[in-house]
Amino acid sequence: MKLALHWKIIIGMVLGVIFGFIMNSIDGGKGFVTDWIKPFGTIFINLLKLIAVPLILASLIKGISDLKDISKIKSMGLRTISIYMGTTIIAIVIGLTIVNTFKPGEGMPQDTIEKIKDTYQGSADIMIGKAHMQKETGPLQPLVDVFPSNIFNAFAKPEMLQVIFFAMFVGICLLLIPKKKAKPLVRFFDSLNEVVMKMVDLIMLFAPYAVFALLANVIIAFDDTEILVKLLYYAGCVVLGLFLMICFYLFLIFIYTKKSPLWFLSRFSPAQLLAFSTSSSAATLPVTMERVEEHLGVDKEVSGFVLPVGATVNMDGTSLYQGIAAVFIMQVIWPEGLTFTNQLVIVATALLASIGSAAVPSAGMVMLVIVLESIGFPKELLPIGLALIFAVDRPLDMCRTVVNVTGDATVSMLVAKSLGKLKDPKPKEWDDNYPRTKNTH
Repeated sequence: MKLALHWKIIIGMVLGVIFGFIMNSIDGGKGFVTDWIKPFGTIFINLLKLIAVPLILASLIKGISDLKDISKIKSMGLRTISIYMGTTIIAIVIGLTIVNTFKPGEGMPQDTIEKIKDTYQGSADIMIGKAHMQKETGPLQPLVDVFPSNIFNAFAKPEMLQVIFFAMFVGICLLLIPKKKAKPLVRFFDSLNEVVMKMVDLIMLFAPYAVFALLANVIIAFDDTEILVKLLYYAGCVVLGLFLMICFYLFLIFIYTKKSPLWFLSRFSPAQLLAFSTSSSAATLPVTMERVEEHLGVDKEVSGFVLPVGATVNMDGTSLYQGIAAVFIMQVIWPEGLTFTNQLVIVATALLASIGSAAVPSAGMVMLVIVLESIGFPKELLPIGLALIFAVDRPLDMCRTVVNVTGDATVSMLVAKSLGKLKDPKPKEWDDNYPRTKNTH
C-alpha cells in the first residue's frame, strides 16, 4: 500500500528529532548536522521560495482575468479582509484569556530570570533594534510599500504585497482590454500556473527528507534544557491557545462548508507539517496553494487571491502568541502594568502588527517589541522581557506558523463557499502525464 504524503513527512520529522538528540550527545555531532544535514533543508526551502512568486503571479492574474466582472474583486477582497481581521481578534482574545487564567509568569525564581537574561540578552537587543527601525517609518509607510517602483525588485526580495498588487493590476487590465488581445497572455499564465503546480508536486517528493534535516537542525540548536523546563508552563499556554485556534477553524469549516474536520486535516496536513518544519508561511505558500486548490476544492480565482494576501496579513498564530507573551512578560517583571486598558491596547496593537508582520521566522518577536512599547512598557526592562521568551521562541514559532497557514486555508474555503466557488477536489499526482513522456517506439 502506498504511504500517504503526510505520514511520510511525520516519519521524517520523528526521525529528525531522534537523530538531532543523538547528535547532540556525540562529540562533533552538532558540526556534522550543521555541515552535512542542514543544507538539504535549506535547499528545500529555497526551492519553495523559488516558485512562490511565479505561483502568485500566475494564479492571481489567471483568477482575476477569469472573473469577467471587476465588481467581484471588491466583493472577494472585502470578505477576505473582514474574515481575516475577525479571526485575528478572536485569536488575541483566546490568548489573553488563557494567560490571565493560568498566570504562567507568576512566581518565577529570580535566579532563573537572571540566567535567562545573561543567556539571551544579546539576541533580544537585535530584535529591539529591528523593531525600532520599523517604527521609525511614517504612519502611511505600510500603504506606500504596497506600490512597487520596480517590479523586478519586488520579485527579487520578494515583497509579497507588491507582487500581489502587480498581479491584480495586470489581471484587472486584462479584463479591460478586448478578449481577443487578452487571450494569449491569459493562456500563458494559465500554462505557467500548471507548470508551477507540477513543480510543487515534484518538490514535495523531497519533503520527508527535508523535514528530517530541518528538525535535526532545530534540535541541536537547544543548548540549555534547564531553562526550557522552567519555561514549559508559558510554552504550554501558547500551545493550548494555538490548539484552541485550530479547533475554532475546524468548527467554522464544519458549520459553514459542511466538511468534516478529519477530511480537512487529512488533505491539508502536509502543508501544516511543512509550516511546522520551516516556520515560514511564505516558504509554505506554494504547498498551501496546491493543497487548497487540488485537495480542498477551492477555485483558483479564490485561492490565488486569498492565500497570498493571507500569507502577508493574516497572522492569527503570531497575534495569539503576542497577547500571551506580552502579559507573561508583565506578570514576571512588570505586574503593575497588568491593567484592563493595557490589555485592550494589546488587542488593538497586535491586530495592526499582525498585518505588517513578515511571513518569515521570528518576525513575531519584532512585532512583540512594538506591542510592548504601545502600553508604556519600561524601556530598560525590554531586553530582559524579550530574553525571557527567547529560549522557547523557535519551537513556538513553528507551532504558530501551523496556525497561520491553517487560518489561510480556512478563510479561503469560507470565501469560496460564500461565492459558490467551492467544488469537489481533483488531486493531481506528479506522474499523471509521465507515461506519455516515455519513448513508445
